[in-house]
Amino acid sequence: MKFKLILFISIFTLFTFASCSLDEHPHDQVSEEVAYDTPERLFKNTVATLYNYVGGATDGQGLQGTCRGIYDLQTFGSDEAILPTRGHDWYDGELWQHMYRHSWGPGHDLIGNSWLYLYKVITLCNRSLKHISDYHSILTEEQYIEYVAEVRALRAIYYWYLLDLFGRAPIVTSTDISMNEVEQPSRSQLFWFTFNELIEASPNLKKENCVQHNDYYGRVTYDVAAFVLAKLALNAEIYLDDDWTDKYYPDGKEIRLDVYGKEMNAWETVIYFCDQLEDNNYRLADYYSDNFSVRNENSPENIWVIPMDKDLYSNTQQNLKRSWHYRHAAAYGITGENGACATLNTLRIFGYGTEDVDPRFYANYWAGEVLDRNENPVLDRIGEPLIYYPLAVKMDLSYDTYVETAGARMKKYDIDKNATKDGTLMDNDIVLFRFADALLMRAEARWRNGEDGSDDFDAVRKRAGATQRELTPENLLDERLLELCWEGWRRQDMIRFHKYKSLFTGDAYDDPVDESDGHTTVYPIPSDIMTQNPHFKQNKGY
Repeated sequence: MKFKLILFISIFTLFTFASCSLDEHPHDQVSEEVAYDTPERLFKNTVATLYNYVGGATDGQGLQGTCRGIYDLQTFGSDEAILPTRGHDWYDGELWQHMYRHSWGPGHDLIGNSWLYLYKVITLCNRSLKHISDYHSILTEEQYIEYVAEVRALRAIYYWYLLDLFGRAPIVTSTDISMNEVEQPSRSQLFWFTFNELIEASPNLKKENCVQHNDYYGRVTYDVAAFVLAKLALNAEIYLDDDWTDKYYPDGKEIRLDVYGKEMNAWETVIYFCDQLEDNNYRLADYYSDNFSVRNENSPENIWVIPMDKDLYSNTQQNLKRSWHYRHAAAYGITGENGACATLNTLRIFGYGTEDVDPRFYANYWAGEVLDRNENPVLDRIGEPLIYYPLAVKMDLSYDTYVETAGARMKKYDIDKNATKDGTLMDNDIVLFRFADALLMRAEARWRNGEDGSDDFDAVRKRAGATQRELTPENLLDERLLELCWEGWRRQDMIRFHKYKSLFTGDAYDDPVDESDGHTTVYPIPSDIMTQNPHFKQNKGY
């Protein structure tokens, strides 16, 4: 049974970073006297309420599960997946073609949506910290420290997303600051702020394994912070580079990080925090699919999730319906949108069409003939058996024979037969962080530090039933896609391995041209923000 985390209606209204100082007083919100009169209500209205925004129900909201936001920037801005134009479907003013070609600009909808969403939650965190401070007197010192730590850690995670996506994003920690006072830091300054915030907050976070202690399921615990600290260190060469267009990067072995008073290089820091997760009894689930089943809250591997429960939460999972053909979805009781699919490059990495196809391919993708729950063929719109043709995918399928059927489709999450709202309200919790990723991070950090990381690398492949491979940089990058496809990591991984291309001319990423100045490794500051803040500098290349 899932823990019902959000018990009290939020007194906060939704707003954007474009207006950091708000004086809104909606008539339907409860008074402060009621909202903050006990430690329990203060917690619910300053800490618990923030988790309403980790998932989402509308475009651009949530870290995953919705469309036209962060997940799409990380996924469709990489060589992993594509949303082809299918005749009249999925053109959207070249929105998805710009993602595919890396020709986006500051006015791109996904870029603006992601910036506003991230700063909305950061502003809510700042509000919460102010209220916790204002009502400090009703709390024990232990309660005060715990409340503040959890909010600061969540805010730091949102700054990490800004760091990763935009490079130079303003640091705002007060509810009173005006836009004229907001300064734009360097990327390295934003890295140090984010890393140090998590280092300072994490010792005061709960250290229970969230799977074993449901009161903390879906919340930011020490383990969640440790995972993000490992990610920050893993990508420190990228994040500490203030000119990402010159192709010169800091050396991870030379980067010095203060980890609770002990100095470590970047790779040692990754290893330290991944060890912390292992010490807290996270382990690989017995079966890969256990992490994405309808009742995946019992997975020993999932570290942070977006809790899904159609009777408790409004969070949606739209990625399956966005991928499936209309008739395929209808056979499973959901509404399909016939869109997203794997690129040719992803098929190549999985070995699709060869005798050495990775065992995880059919756990993650629908390909070939489509069957319903009873193993009967699903029929297409002209009454013929519905067949997906993975190798027929290309950016523009208009007037193509395979306009509706090209591409291997998303299969990662088990279908909840009791799902509602066209199949988007399902009980499978959306996985944000899991231990298999931590093992691959540790394997990579050991390799980069001149050590042997093969044990962790082999463990992930063994659980999948894949044959043993040598740990090389090429195999490491491939393994991260094989294990973590559809989980929103591919763009970040490609950038770290210096394989991110700034322009793709071939169909479905099968023919990338050479990397140019690398400016697309960060997205531009949205044009609306640049207009409202004329002293901000646009990222290079835009």
